[in-house]
Amino acid sequence: MDMANDFQEIEKARDLLRDAIESLKEGFALYDDDRRLLMFNQRYAEMNKGVADLLKPGLDWEILMRETARRGIYADAIGNEEQWVSDRLANGIEFIQDYELAETDGRTYLVSVHPTNLGGFVVTREDITDRKQAEAEERDGDLLIRKVLDASSAVVTMARIGDGQILYRTPAALQMFGASKFAREHYAKPEERADFVTLLLADGHVENFKLDLCNANGKIFPASISSQLIDYKGEEVIVTSIIDLTVQLEADALIRQVMEAYPAAINMTHAETGEVLFATPEIKALFGPARSSKSYYADPTERQRYLKDLREAGSLKDRRMEFVDANGRKFWAADSSRLIEFNGEEVIVSNTRDLTDELAIEEELAKQREMLFQNEKMSALGELLAGVAHELNNPLSVVVGHSLMLKDEITDPDLTARIEKISNAAERCAKIVKTFLAMARQQPSNIEDVDVAGLIATAADVVGYGTPSDGIRVVQKIPADLPPVAADADQITQVIINLIINAEQAMRSSERGDLIELSARPRFDSGMVELTVKDNGPGIPKAIRARIFEPFFTTKEVGEGTGIGLAFCHRIILSHGGQIRLDQSDSTGTCMRILLPIGAQSEFMEDEPKDSISSSLSLKALVVDDEVEVGELHAEILRKEGFDVDFVSSGEEALRNLRSENYDVFLSDLNMPGVDGRKIYQALVAEFPHMLNRTAYVTGDTMGQASQALLGESGLPHLEKPVSPLELRTLVGNLLAEGKEATDG
Repeated sequence: MDMANDFQEIEKARDLLRDAIESLKEGFALYDDDRRLLMFNQRYAEMNKGVADLLKPGLDWEILMRETARRGIYADAIGNEEQWVSDRLANGIEFIQDYELAETDGRTYLVSVHPTNLGGFVVTREDITDRKQAEAEERDGDLLIRKVLDASSAVVTMARIGDGQILYRTPAALQMFGASKFAREHYAKPEERADFVTLLLADGHVENFKLDLCNANGKIFPASISSQLIDYKGEEVIVTSIIDLTVQLEADALIRQVMEAYPAAINMTHAETGEVLFATPEIKALFGPARSSKSYYADPTERQRYLKDLREAGSLKDRRMEFVDANGRKFWAADSSRLIEFNGEEVIVSNTRDLTDELAIEEELAKQREMLFQNEKMSALGELLAGVAHELNNPLSVVVGHSLMLKDEITDPDLTARIEKISNAAERCAKIVKTFLAMARQQPSNIEDVDVAGLIATAADVVGYGTPSDGIRVVQKIPADLPPVAADADQITQVIINLIINAEQAMRSSERGDLIELSARPRFDSGMVELTVKDNGPGIPKAIRARIFEPFFTTKEVGEGTGIGLAFCHRIILSHGGQIRLDQSDSTGTCMRILLPIGAQSEFMEDEPKDSISSSLSLKALVVDDEVEVGELHAEILRKEGFDVDFVSSGEEALRNLRSENYDVFLSDLNMPGVDGRKIYQALVAEFPHMLNRTAYVTGDTMGQASQALLGESGLPHLEKPVSPLELRTLVGNLLAEGKEATDG
């Protein structure tokens, strides 16, 4: 019974021993006095994985060593197996403490061999691969840091915190301070070092501490130091980087000098308080010597909104705000700002740009855009009327021409009276078309000698046809001997129309006045002709007389006036070298006076031909017009004058006739399908140059760009439909006279 208990106790003790061995973090193996393996733990097997298949109780130590060498497990045994085994066997049972073994797989083990009292020995293994690698990395890192610091231009020192002895310095630090032994020798003022160390001990680090240091030559210079308290080989040391501020302070002084001389309104203010930290002379000139930027704002609450937006965005560009300058004037400005940190505080750096002139320019551009918009509307109207006129002019030509011809041929008084009415109505229709075309034309000034009476009559006709007069009379008082003016007839007509319409609208809206008087007189002393538009209406209030020619200024209700009428008149008259003014000599009504330069000719050009058409001559004419009725009318008028007339309805037929016949006169339409007026002109230049001074255009389209270009390029005379017999005879008479002069010459 006792033996059984003893056996159980022994087994229990062995189990405890095995459990204890397995719990070790090191590898453990026990060998007996015959150097045979008795027991080992799992860690030992893992650390000997190259021979793990051999590890069994009873394994001989020598066999283990030889097999280990043969399998190339240890790097120092490769190629030297016998010697390596001999060394292991000779020292196998001696006391070995912390012997490092490096295996070929990169693992490193710390091995210890301890003899036992019974003649055996214990082998322990510890895996130190990670530790060795960390130590190597630390050595490499220290070496790399030293190499980097030695190669850099940074001024860095490492000193003990107690006595300040310098443990390391970069070459740049050696050059700056010399081979000083203690860091305290670098400080110009001992009390500054004491303050610095106090801060360092409290926080463990110090950034950008400003103080004065002393270099190797004993010269004191301003510096900024940043330090960190670290543990180095078991003791606390101070690693310090030093920046010499001499150049930076000189640069700061230069920058300040440049900024103060820079012609821009730049400001540096404390974000929260608005305190002005720096201001260029431009800012001081604008806002005065203000201590706080809060006084800049016309609305004090605007700065709060501005600061909120600036903090959210970090920067603002061209933010428009209303400010107050040093003289109390309110003005709008564009402010571009950035929020920065300066000496640990929020600071605003801003540039303020006075927008007074810029806004005035923007306002003027807006006015110009509106003027352009009005001009575009007139241009569109002109294009519309050009198309309508082209369609109306051809049938009107037939009505006007035939009515005038009948008027000359019929002797019956009753028929003559009826024909007179038809003729007058047709001429009135033609005049309406022509006057509206004159109003709608938009082109550069075409300065020529113009009959003033004709301008005024055309303007009065346009107004009379286009607006209800409501009992308002328009009276014309034009002397017979009035000289022509140098002007663009269309533009001056438009000016007179505007003035008449203004007068009518003023009288209707006020229900005062019923007469508009249009007059003109020569001013030979100044080389001008004076045109007057005068009414007996309410007049212009004194308070606004100085502004009537301002663009977009109007006293009319919204939707009734644009304010461009008188501005347009003023611009047109000035472009002609003339003047327009409001005459206030009469206390009632409104009187507008226009001065225009007298034309180059002192007498009117008569509309008679240079030489009358002689019916005794045998003359031949060619007429081409794709409107057959119009072409036949023109041919009939010429036949009554004794011409032998060929009429064709296409440009192709006209060119064939020119190639086979000789003609004294050639009248051509402009807009025709196929061979049009331009192709006819090109053929005249190339094939029939002798016909150039015998050719004229009769057209219903003089506003189209292509038509205007051709008329200007060719220089050929032209008539605008509808054409009266007198106009046609006059045109042909002039052509014959010019052809005769060219032949005689």
